[in-house]
Amino acid sequence: MNRQQRCDAIRPALCAWFAKAARRTPWRQTRDPYKIWIAEVMLQQTQTDTVVPYYHRFIERYPTCADLAAAPLDEVLRLWEGLGYYARARNLHAAAKMLVAERGGRLPDSGEALRALPGVGDYTAGAVASIAFARPEPVLDGNVARVLCRAFRIRKPPAEPVTRRTLWRIAGQLVRDDDPGTVNQALMELGALVCLPRGPACADCPIAEQCEARRRGEQETLPIRTPRAKTPHHTIAVGVVWRRGKMLIDKRPATGLLGGLWELPGGKQRRGESLSEACRREICEELGIEVTVGEKLTAVRHAYSHFRVTLHAFTCRYKSGRCRAIGCDAWRWVSPDALEQYAFPRANRRILDAIELSCRYP
Repeated sequence: MNRQQRCDAIRPALCAWFAKAARRTPWRQTRDPYKIWIAEVMLQQTQTDTVVPYYHRFIERYPTCADLAAAPLDEVLRLWEGLGYYARARNLHAAAKMLVAERGGRLPDSGEALRALPGVGDYTAGAVASIAFARPEPVLDGNVARVLCRAFRIRKPPAEPVTRRTLWRIAGQLVRDDDPGTVNQALMELGALVCLPRGPACADCPIAEQCEARRRGEQETLPIRTPRAKTPHHTIAVGVVWRRGKMLIDKRPATGLLGGLWELPGGKQRRGESLSEACRREICEELGIEVTVGEKLTAVRHAYSHFRVTLHAFTCRYKSGRCRAIGCDAWRWVSPDALEQYAFPRANRRILDAIELSCRYP
């Protein structure tokens, strides 16, 4: 059986299985391209169960593209808080503004046009075009790559460019004009529920008969995994700076990691520097003020996709100087009861929650 014949055998088996086994999610109950787009962006590198409550809140607040475009970015980021990968929210907001200005708030129906939107790559373009508009556009994410590597016995790491191109070609052979959205969703669902990274449930797999890896007993060894580099760890000192009953927060630059979010001022500890020294120095470099560093309040560990951090939070008192946005985009003195109005990274929010629980407001 050649590759195209295997694709032709896999396609109906996938669709039949999906009709019976698919999880019932809110974005599968709509044909609105805007709502499908929001869901697909949220689902990037995020599990379905995590996305569902965020999706409900987001669509309730911004039921149309025009509603999203008209919202302040700070409000969008606050609603996104805790979902991570905040560039997704910034790009959604920018794309919504572009769509309203250029297309009356309507999404384009082709993969090529969708890829012109901020934050829309090949995967998201393929998902939206196929699911919302029935265009025969393929998708390829981690789940789909795993299914294809096993079904077609691809014995090279899927992250390699040559392998990636091969997988895209196979994914393209699988989608046809008749219901490509179902094929793509079935591939993703199969990888999420059955064709698991470890311990795949081959007995429940609708394409087990067409799976070359299973036939050869290689389903546990494929895809080929590349060795992971050691994950860097950074030690961060931040200050809970008080002045006249208000707390100092600053806003991260709009671009880069966690762009546009508010945070407690501080930064990385240098070699040979104590945590309290790092806290004082970083606040001075970031905002141009001197503070007195007091007791340590808490420590919070957090993992990002490519590194880990431990944030050490200290009570600080404003000492002297005039706040300036030197290493940030903005700063603000806020009362504790107003903190909920601002979008913070998850690790910072955990610090703020710990402060509230311990009742340490001056």
